[in-house]
Amino acid sequence: MAEQLTKEPAQAWITTFSGTAINLCLGILYAWSIWKTALVNTDRAGQIMSGMNEGWVYLNNAQASTPFSLCVIIFALLMIPGGRIQDRISPKFGATLGGLCLAAGCIIAGLMKSYTGLIIGFGILGGIGMGIGYAAPTPAALKWFGPHRRGLIAGLVVGGYGGAALYIGALGQLLIDKYGITGSFVGLGVFFAIVVVIAGQMLKIPPPGYVPPAGPQAKALKVGEVSKSTAHNWEAGDIFKTWQFYALVVMFILTTQSGLLIIANANGLMLSAAKELPFFMANAWILVSYGGLVNASGRVGTGWYSDKIGRVNAYSINCGISALCMFMLPYVITSKSIFLLFIVVGIGYWQYGGGLSLMPAFTGDFYGPKNLGFNYGLVFIGWGLGFFMARLGGTIEDITGSLDYAFYISGVLLILAVILARVTKRPQWSKFQGLAGSEA
Repeated sequence: MAEQLTKEPAQAWITTFSGTAINLCLGILYAWSIWKTALVNTDRAGQIMSGMNEGWVYLNNAQASTPFSLCVIIFALLMIPGGRIQDRISPKFGATLGGLCLAAGCIIAGLMKSYTGLIIGFGILGGIGMGIGYAAPTPAALKWFGPHRRGLIAGLVVGGYGGAALYIGALGQLLIDKYGITGSFVGLGVFFAIVVVIAGQMLKIPPPGYVPPAGPQAKALKVGEVSKSTAHNWEAGDIFKTWQFYALVVMFILTTQSGLLIIANANGLMLSAAKELPFFMANAWILVSYGGLVNASGRVGTGWYSDKIGRVNAYSINCGISALCMFMLPYVITSKSIFLLFIVVGIGYWQYGGGLSLMPAFTGDFYGPKNLGFNYGLVFIGWGLGFFMARLGGTIEDITGSLDYAFYISGVLLILAVILARVTKRPQWSKFQGLAGSEA
C-alpha cells in the first residue's frame, strides 16, 4: 500500500491553477449578454445592420436567448463523454480538444454573420468545446486532494470559469466597439486556442497508488458528512440505482436556473435600472464584469466554507438568501437603485458560483474520487437543464415587457432547492450492497 503523504506535491497545485487558466477561457458563456445587447432590437428584428456590423441581422430577445440556451444544454450533455475522456484518456487531451472546439465555434460564429452562425458556432460548437474542456480540469485536480480540501480545490478550478466575465465582458465590449461583432468573436477565438493548448499540457492526474494527504481528524469529524466519503468508489451503473443521484441532479437544476437567468440578462438589467445615469448606460458591461468577480469569488468562498460547515448547510444558506434577492429584483429595477442592483445581482452570482463548486464536491463526497470525471458529468446534466429559465425569461420579457414573473418563479424554485438539500443524505455502500443483494 502506498505511503500517505503529509503534503500535496507541486503537481497538485500546477494542475489546479492550470485548470483555472483553462476555465478562464471556457467561461465566455458568462459574457453572452454583451453580444445579446449588440444583437437585440425588438423594433427592428429581422432587419440587416449597417456600418461596422453590416451583414448581421437584428434579433428579438427570444432569438438571442436561443444560442445561449443551446450552448448550455450541449455543454451539459458533453460533460458526460468529456468526463470519460478525462478518466480514460487524459485531462490534457480533453482540455486541448475542448478549447480548440470552442475557438473554432467563436471564429465560425463571427465569420458567418448570421443567426444560423450563432447557433452552429456559439450554440453547438461552443457547447461541445465547453463540455469536453470543462470536464477535464476539476476531476483531475480533485484526485490530488483529500475530502477536507475538496470544496476549496473545486472552487479554485471552477472559479476561473466564473471569473472569465471579469475580462471577457470588458474585452468583448472593446472589441465590438472597435472591430464589430465579427471582430470580437474571431479575436477571442484565436486567443482562447493559444491559452488552452498551453495550459492543457500542464494537467496531470496522480500516479497509480497515490494516496492524498489527510486533513486533521478534528476537521473531518466536524464536517461529518464527508469524513468517510471515499470509502468506496462507485461506478456509474451503481449510482443510477441510488435516489440520491437524482436528488443531486435536481439540486443542480434548481441552483443553476436563477444564475443563468441573471447571467443571460445582466447587461439588460443594468440598462433598465440606469436609464437616468449616462455613465452606466454607456458602460453596462460593468455589471457583467462585476458578476464575474462575484461568481468566481462565490465558487472559492462557498467551497471553502462548505469544507467547514458542511455541503448541505452551505447550499441551504446560499439558495435561501438568493431566493430573497430574486423576489426583490423587480422592485430594485423599478427603484433604479444601482447600489441595490449590484447587491442583489451579486448575491445571485455568488449563489450560482457556489453551486458549481458544491456539486462536484457533493459528487465526490457521495460517490468517491476515482470515477469522478464520469460521475460528475452525469450529475452535471442538471446544470444544463437549468437553461430553461433563461429561455423562459426571454419569452416572458417579449410577452410582458419585463422579467418580473421570471424572477418570482426563480425565487420559488430556490426555496424548493433548500428543502430538497435538507433531506438528501450521502448513500451508504454497505446498505446499498444489502439492498442490491436482496433484489438479486
